[in-house]
Amino acid sequence: MSSLDTHAGAAPQLGGDHHGSYLTSKGGLWADIANWATTVDHKKIGVMYLTALLILFFLGGVMALAVRFELLEPTRIIVNQAGETVTTGQRLAFLATDGATASNIYNRAMTLHGAIMTFMFIVPGIPASLGNFFLPLMIGAKDVAFPKLNLGSWYVYVFGSLFALASALVGGIDTGWTLYTPYSTMTDADHWRLVAMVMGVFIMGFASIMTGLNFVVTVHKLRAPGMGWFDMPLFVWAIYATAIIQVLATPVIGITTLMLIFERLFNFGLFDPRLGGDPVLFQHFFWFYSHPVVYIMILPAFGVISETITCHARKPIFGYKSVAFASLGIAAVSFIVWGHHMFTSQGELTAAIFSFLTFFVAVPTAIKVFNWIATLYKGSIVFNTPMLYTLGFLFLFTIGGLTGLPLATLSTDMHLHDSYYVVAHFHYVMFGGTVIALLAGMHHWWPKMFGKMYAERPAQLGFWLVFLGFNVTFFIQFIMGAHGMPRRYASYPDEYQWMHLISTVGSWMLLAGFLVHLFTFIHSLLQGKPAGANPWGGLTLEWHADSPPDEHNFAHEPIVKHGPYDYDTVVPPHCDPADYPLPENPHKH
Repeated sequence: MSSLDTHAGAAPQLGGDHHGSYLTSKGGLWADIANWATTVDHKKIGVMYLTALLILFFLGGVMALAVRFELLEPTRIIVNQAGETVTTGQRLAFLATDGATASNIYNRAMTLHGAIMTFMFIVPGIPASLGNFFLPLMIGAKDVAFPKLNLGSWYVYVFGSLFALASALVGGIDTGWTLYTPYSTMTDADHWRLVAMVMGVFIMGFASIMTGLNFVVTVHKLRAPGMGWFDMPLFVWAIYATAIIQVLATPVIGITTLMLIFERLFNFGLFDPRLGGDPVLFQHFFWFYSHPVVYIMILPAFGVISETITCHARKPIFGYKSVAFASLGIAAVSFIVWGHHMFTSQGELTAAIFSFLTFFVAVPTAIKVFNWIATLYKGSIVFNTPMLYTLGFLFLFTIGGLTGLPLATLSTDMHLHDSYYVVAHFHYVMFGGTVIALLAGMHHWWPKMFGKMYAERPAQLGFWLVFLGFNVTFFIQFIMGAHGMPRRYASYPDEYQWMHLISTVGSWMLLAGFLVHLFTFIHSLLQGKPAGANPWGGLTLEWHADSPPDEHNFAHEPIVKHGPYDYDTVVPPHCDPADYPLPENPHKH
């Protein structure tokens, strides 16, 4: 197969500044602000999403550090010499400005951490940032199908996030991020705090639907000439499958949040058994959305790993079609496994059915993991920061997946339910999966996004701090949970203190790792060396564009004449063939 050509046989001309980089100033600070605020360029919208996501990630991380800070010591009730009851170990008591106890402040911090990280960071994370930036580039399009709708989704997302955060500014809520009834409908005298948080989630749902619809139409209608369905990069397949879930599942959480608001304000009796309602009904509605949303979080991460593992191992992906169809299979099965969150609140037959389906959804996920490992076999692996994060993902996500098996098994789940084992499991999946993959993608595509290289040694130092800090923080929680430590408690018996201490120290290592990455990226923007069009030797279409890309992505319409992973037959564009010798291919005649 030959390499990519341009329309009508014209020379690529991708090294020049045809329209100017999308980062080119438009004439002064205020002009640039106005240009970015009204832009319909998918790349700028992706960067704006990424900026907002990182700010919210910081806020959610601060709440997590506050939770770990509180758990350094157990709360002890003692009696002093005067016979007075004294409480010790309540480290967040200084935040209790409205008469709340330290335990309530802990619950509010824990709720805000979960709400920010789930609804405001991980759910929109990779699709809204890297997906917005790279999906059109990877299929050879000038933009998404509906550019104005794309900008509208950004403003809806920001407005919804601010609406939800407003509840924290007036005191916060202590229901937990899942907002379970009847607790969320009967506690906390101030109705409007809960309404603000729930309405924020409702508003952000519209941004998710708008983004998903845009991506589905873009993939169907705007692929470059010569790009069939099985010529698309696997990142595009992953975003496409995610978009289907976004469009189909997100309306359910919209209905659920409205039901909760009406129940809270007007006592409709939807979830109140005294009025004929059922509190478990809320769980069914919530998890019918929130389990598919787990795959909205993780499917884009799978797509990122498929790109980084092939590019930095110089190998064609093993089993391209099986990986692509596994994405669609996960999207389909994700809608019928919500009940495994409710094993302790449903009948035995129903629980057994959901247990079987939960094991079944592991099949397409395992296909991906085995294919990635097979891709690494005999590859020319470069141990740079993107590949380190890719290997870290394989290790951490595999632990997350395997530790899910006891939770899918009815007998063991009854013991582990609502314990710290569950906390460790979903952090290994969500953080060890989605966040680690986001970091892999950011380091992989950073030179393309901003045209600057970052310093490799500090970036690798940041990786090791994040990787080790994460394992120190959460692996001990498996042991803690297996020994009976329940989650969401500010107070605990003394026997768990040493484990909480280890977990808290690990969170400090995590913080140090993210600070190193922040320094590395800022240094790159200010003093980084210019990146070439293709610093990693990739074959997907984004590497045919300039770094940073032209305002309209490509100087000429690209025509695809080779696959995205043909590393055994194609020399990467903009590279010296001597630097990228083709490997021996035993299947080539």
